[in-house]
Amino acid sequence: MEWKKAPQELVDFIMDKMKNKSCDYRKMFGYPAFFINGNMFVGLHGDKLFLRLSDVDVAKIKSDCADITAFEPMPERAMKGYVVLPKVLYSDDKAFNTWLNKSIDYVSTLPAKKAKK
Repeated sequence: MEWKKAPQELVDFIMDKMKNKSCDYRKMFGYPAFFINGNMFVGLHGDKLFLRLSDVDVAKIKSDCADITAFEPMPERAMKGYVVLPKVLYSDDKAFNTWLNKSIDYVSTLPAKKAKK
């Protein structure tokens, strides 16, 4: 399976949004991703931007925006709690910051992942 390179504009966008956040950066699936206590909460995959949200917030964002889809890094392999944000949502600074902060708040409550040996 061949994956597309993330558009530089989207890479620049996410790197700029995350520069003042207290989190760790590393690549996941070969794309920029950000973690709190070892738990991924936002990142890119190809030309898609995804967030991790609580079940309640997943339901809320889906009811607010019909274009929200589940994050599937491989076809039919959806990652529970992760959603893909359409450009119309992440290009709205206020809306994106609201959902990003909900993601940060949620992931901050999760137990820390132990490093793999």
